[in-house]
Amino acid sequence: MRDYWFLSWRVAMRHWAIYKKDFFANVLPTIVDPALFIMVFGVWLGSHMTGLEGRPYLEFMAPGIAATTVLFAAYFESSYGFYVRLVYENIFKALMTTPIGASEILAGEYIWVALKGAIMAGIVGVVLLLFGVAKPQFLWLMPIMGALLSVACGAMGLISTAYVKNMNQFQTIYALLISPMFFISGVFYPIDQMPRVLQFVCYLSPLYHGVRLSQSALWADKIIETWLIHGSALIAITGVLMIWASKKIYPKLYS
Repeated sequence: MRDYWFLSWRVAMRHWAIYKKDFFANVLPTIVDPALFIMVFGVWLGSHMTGLEGRPYLEFMAPGIAATTVLFAAYFESSYGFYVRLVYENIFKALMTTPIGASEILAGEYIWVALKGAIMAGIVGVVLLLFGVAKPQFLWLMPIMGALLSVACGAMGLISTAYVKNMNQFQTIYALLISPMFFISGVFYPIDQMPRVLQFVCYLSPLYHGVRLSQSALWADKIIETWLIHGSALIAITGVLMIWASKKIYPKLYS
């Protein structure tokens, strides 16, 4: 077991070694995109809107932006990124000529997206704090939220990779799954304004639970209650997605 985690960690560190070569270029969108969302939708558009749930619209929207940053980073890393490593670069075939096997490769992918999600959520949390739309007391929970959410979204990316026949088909999955998830998971408005059917769909969305955890941390509001309910739900959804991903992606690694 010790060797398993050591080898899995080495896979994650291999990805980190590649990522840090262009660290500034890779991290810059994490800072710029939330800042633009805040300025365009929060400051300029929000100035024409009334508050939501007793908060200014900018403050309401900000935690969701942090969660969606994690969603996109983790999903694209484990879909496009994993596919390129698998099909074009043959990285995994090379790794499997060493003591590293398929299990270690998948565990390494999850470790990597968890680390990446934690870093990005932490950075966005600091950006939101600087904009004055976050409270500092529980800012330390943002990397935890980022790690939890990124594993779920990473599993979704691996499932997508297992089903596509070519890279262009990721656009279909993005249009039918990721983009709708972004718009209906409580980022821009409370989900109780939606029809009951869509509310139920939201409860199955890992992003929705990530948004709720992010709101709780950045608003310093109902920490224990929110993290028990939505943290548990996110972990349960993640478990189902990881089992699904493992069953579908293993044959791809050996093909």
